[in-house]
Amino acid sequence: MKLVVHVDGGARGNPGPAAAGVVVSTPAGEVLDEATELLGVATNNVAEYRGLLLGLRRARELGATEVEVVGDSELVAKQVNGLYKVKHPDMKPLHAEARAALAAFERWTVRTVPRAQNAAADALVNAALDAAR
Repeated sequence: MKLVVHVDGGARGNPGPAAAGVVVSTPAGEVLDEATELLGVATNNVAEYRGLLLGLRRARELGATEVEVVGDSELVAKQVNGLYKVKHPDMKPLHAEARAALAAFERWTVRTVPRAQNAAADALVNAALDAAR
């Protein structure tokens, strides 16, 4: 079963209070799941990776065998797809965890879209951070 996983992460300040948000849907657009996770203090890039991991976990729990991950972090997408090296020590374990989580699926893609096309996941991140104040 293929699922589309919109992922986002953000921090207010860099580092600062951070959260991740995901929207999991069918390829036809039917939303099956939404989730957020407060991350404490983290950088934007850590939050983006944590959003990816949260989305992959939720897709797996829903029984996905194939995922199309959509996010607005070019850095995370290019690192996961092997186009950029992972140089920062804090990113290496997150990258390894993401690659291992993706390997559990029969097929996967990770691609970027402009932030406006990832609005639902972005709104979940902001709502989680607003609620945590």
